Parts: sequence; structure tokens; C-alpha cells
Amino acid sequence: MTMTINNPAATANPLRALGQYGQSVWLDYIRRSLITSGELQRLIDEDGLRGMTSNPAIFEKAIAGSSDYKDVLEDPASRNLDAKALYEQIAIRDIQAAADALAPVYKTSQAHDGYVSLEVSPSLARDTEGTLEEARRLWKAVDRKNLMVKVPGTPEGIPAFQQLITEGININVTLLFSQSVYEQVLEAYIAGLEARAAQGGDLSHVASVASFFVSRIDTAIDAMPAAKAAGVAGKVAIANAKVTYERSNEILSSSRWLALAHQGAQKQRLLWASTSSKNPAYRDVIYVEELIGTDTVNTIPPATFDAFRDHGKLRASLAEDVPAAHAVMESLAAAGISMKAVTDKLLVDGLQQFQTAFDALLKATGKASAQTVGS
Repeated sequence: MTMTINNPAATANPLRALGQYGQSVWLDYIRRSLITSGELQRLIDEDGLRGMTSNPAIFEKAIAGSSDYKDVLEDPASRNLDAKALYEQIAIRDIQAAADALAPVYKTSQAHDGYVSLEVSPSLARDTEGTLEEARRLWKAVDRKNLMVKVPGTPEGIPAFQQLITEGININVTLLFSQSVYEQVLEAYIAGLEARAAQGGDLSHVASVASFFVSRIDTAIDAMPAAKAAGVAGKVAIANAKVTYERSNEILSSSRWLALAHQGAQKQRLLWASTSSKNPAYRDVIYVEELIGTDTVNTIPPATFDAFRDHGKLRASLAEDVPAAHAVMESLAAAGISMKAVTDKLLVDGLQQFQTAFDALLKATGKASAQTVGS
């Protein structure tokens, strides 16, 4: 996919202006040609891009849908690698190159931004020790201070995340849908930092985001007749994000957190993920416009990125109408819809989607390698 770079003046660019509201704009996309063409640098310079995220589906499309990786696939040294090892060789090179491009952002922001995320294998989502081992290995292999390793917010992933924070490894906790699970993640972050501080470790360069998925919630709930009858269709995802953001600010105002902040600790920011609009009846930038707030990140896929640059409207929306957001969540419960049941299923479905994408990624990598060898 080629992203359109046709920006208005920087002062009129809504993407750049998000920074004035305390929000960092990241790109939910990676491909080697994005980096080598200079396009990534333009996004940084012109759109104020502050970071990037990747996942198996993004890499699968990049490898299967382009010739960007022909040199790796044709390298004789690659012929003895299995599909996963070959994929990691490709991914690590791209992540390193993107991290290097974003290094000036990392430096000038004092380690607040400039991160690139790389995910552990989805097959480890229910394996704490396996997650720890792979996260450490990827951290060492990429060897960039502005890497974030992505770990799923499962009951098995959260303790791994806490230990990795104690070790000083930057983590993006992904596949979060519910406020209650998010609170467990933030608790793990605080506990991990406390353990690191007790060991005499530096806190200032340990960073984390909590990837809170948005549009998938509306997709699931809008399909329920009870939600339409209750008048909450199309409102729950944003309401859920707002009440979670409110709770985040409460926790990060506590004396326990402030003690860590005094030692140089960075806040774990909520990162809004799954922010493309899946329903054509909704405004195409709704999950950007309605989620603007201080100390947050929005990771935006290319089409939505371009759309927001073109016609995004700016306001401090996350702090607006929070009582109305609570009312939406209460109406949902009154309609007999369990948010816990919805978000539990979304986590299971999300894990399966990531596993399916990872399997397709390995298949595409193996196929591309075989075709290259045979040509």
C-alpha cells in the first residue's frame, strides 16, 4: 500500500496538531519500501509521526504483496532457515530500520516516543515462560532502545509483562478490550517498576503502552438487537474508552504512582488501536476524532491516517461528556448485555485472528522463499 503524501502546511495538518492535545500519532503499518523510499521520513517530518506498530497481518501483507524482500529470500544463507526464522530475519531488519528512522524522535522526546513495536508469536499467548523467553530474545536481536515488544493482555501474558518491565524491556501490551483487564495491566506495570526501583534500576528509559482496541467493540455490540433497542449502538466503544481513560488518570494520580514518577518513571499510556471505522455508516475518522486526550497514543492504519490528515476535526474529546459515557455503559448492562462476556469473546477472537494471520505469514514466507529458490 502506498500512502498519499499531499499535506497542507504543517500548522493546518490535523495529524501534527494532535500533539497540541498531548496525543502522539503512531502508524499501524510497516513495509520495507515505506522506509527505503523516504516515505517514512516524510511522515515524521510533515505529519509529526511519533511511532509505529506492527502485527503478523501487516507483515503477511508486506511479504506476500510485494517484492520488497527479494534480496533476503534470494540470499543463499536464507535457504537453510525455516519459515519462522526467515520471517524474523525480515521483520527484525525492518524494525531496526524503522527504529533508526525514529531515533531522533526518541531522543528529542526523552524516550517518550519514537518506538516501533514487534510482536511475540501469537502461539505463546497462553504461555508465560514462552512469552518471557521470546520477548527477551527479540529484544536482544533487534538491539534498539526504542523497540517495544508486543505481549498480549492475557492472564498468562500479564505476569510476563510485569517481569519484562522489571528487566527494563519496553512493552506494548496488546489486545485489551475491558477496563478491568486494563487495570490489571496498569497494576502490573506499577509493580514491575517498583521491583526495578528496589533493585536500583533506572526507571526513566522504561516505556510501555496499553493497546486498547476500539472499533471491534462496536462491531460486536452493534450486531445485538438489544443494543439497538437500548439506543447504544455505535456508542459503546467510545464510551468504554472514555471511562477507561478516566480510571487511568485516577490511578496515575495516586501517591503510589507519584512516588515512581518522582524517580523518573514514565506513565504507561493508553494506546487506541483498531481505530479504522468498520461501519460505512460511521464517519471514517470517528475513532480518532472522539479519542483525543492528554498522555495517549493513537496508532492509525494508512487509509485512516490519510483521511484524518485530509478532514480530521480536533477537540479534547476524551474528557468530554464522561457522565454520558457512564450512562451508555449503564444502559448496556440494563439491556442485559454483559460487557465482560463481550470483551472476553473479543479477546479469544483476537487471539485466533492473530494466530491465523501468523500462520498465513509463515505460509507466505515459506512460499516466497520456495518460489525464489526455484526461479
